[in-house]
Amino acid sequence: MAIRANPKLIDELVPYGAEDVVKCYQCGNCSAVCPFSKQPYVFPRKPMRLLQMGLEEKIKSSIDPWLCYYCGQCSEQCPREAEPGETMMSLRRWLTSRYDWTGISRLFYKSWRFEVGAVILVALATVAGFLAFGFSQGSIHHYDGPHAFLPSPSIHIFDWTLAIVLLALLLSNAARMWWFTMGRDKEVKAPLSAYFTKAYLLPVHFFTQKRYSQCEHKAPWLTHLALMLSYVTMLVLIMFFLRDMAAGPAIDWHVHIFGYLATIGLIGSSILFLRSRITKSSAQYKHSHESDWIFLVLLLTVAATGILQHILHRSGLDMAANIMYVTHLALVVPMLGLEVPFSKWSHLAYRPLAMYFADVRAVALARQGQPESMPEPVGGGLRTA
Repeated sequence: MAIRANPKLIDELVPYGAEDVVKCYQCGNCSAVCPFSKQPYVFPRKPMRLLQMGLEEKIKSSIDPWLCYYCGQCSEQCPREAEPGETMMSLRRWLTSRYDWTGISRLFYKSWRFEVGAVILVALATVAGFLAFGFSQGSIHHYDGPHAFLPSPSIHIFDWTLAIVLLALLLSNAARMWWFTMGRDKEVKAPLSAYFTKAYLLPVHFFTQKRYSQCEHKAPWLTHLALMLSYVTMLVLIMFFLRDMAAGPAIDWHVHIFGYLATIGLIGSSILFLRSRITKSSAQYKHSHESDWIFLVLLLTVAATGILQHILHRSGLDMAANIMYVTHLALVVPMLGLEVPFSKWSHLAYRPLAMYFADVRAVALARQGQPESMPEPVGGGLRTA
């Protein structure tokens, strides 16, 4: 079967952040210095070559870009300054837009104005909706209790509804990722048992990002880990302990201590990332896509308005607390409803899936007796004969 090339693919990757791909002359220094570049996942060299050749379908079926953690060593060692690390990042954005069946991700990455406009539009709709709901059944002078402006049981229902919608979007996009990378591959058919035996890799890589910890510089991994664990902690508190979190004004240390720690983690890591991108302190922060800034600013303001709303409520300023709560929700909804399935946050789902698929593929190739082309397990699993 003929392989169709897209000669304009490099140009199409520019809005996604691709940098100087044409400068690459395939010396292989980038792959030589990368601790994770092993057969058959020889990156960044292989994806760079596929991109230069315009082999769009080959790239779409590849998991190589997700196995890169962008430590920056490849870009530092490139004699042509072709920025292979940033190209891997741009390919992850591009792949995200291909997994997304709605087309929203593609619009976000290709136009920051569209993404900002969507965030503002959803935020305004959220404000209008919650104000209409609050004034229809409560008093803005009451934060909790019988006449609460935004009673926690109602917000809880809204949170779970939003979570179900997000889960459906992420699962459908994850299914497309599986189809592109595993399902339609006629040469490698993974047994169903491999998907079960390797399933433990999904939570392991999601919660620990253990492979990132193997990079030479530990600070980026620790910062990413703090951000992710803080986010998950806050999500669990909101989804399962919202009534305890909203009750007051007395502080319930059984739940609020976790909220305080998560808030510190979110604000602290956001500030560190913003500082790194402003100062361009290392290779991975030398270039910043617009979506990086939107994500970090939105995350920081969500955390800040959340703690301000909490302080106002505990101080007995219920009207101000309600106004801040509506402001906080106006930022939370676009962050969860737009950033999680369509932009930066989605990487938290796709990267563990790539680690998982790589190990499943290793099992499949081992059973098919193809040791020469068999991938090394990247997720910490053992080869299965």
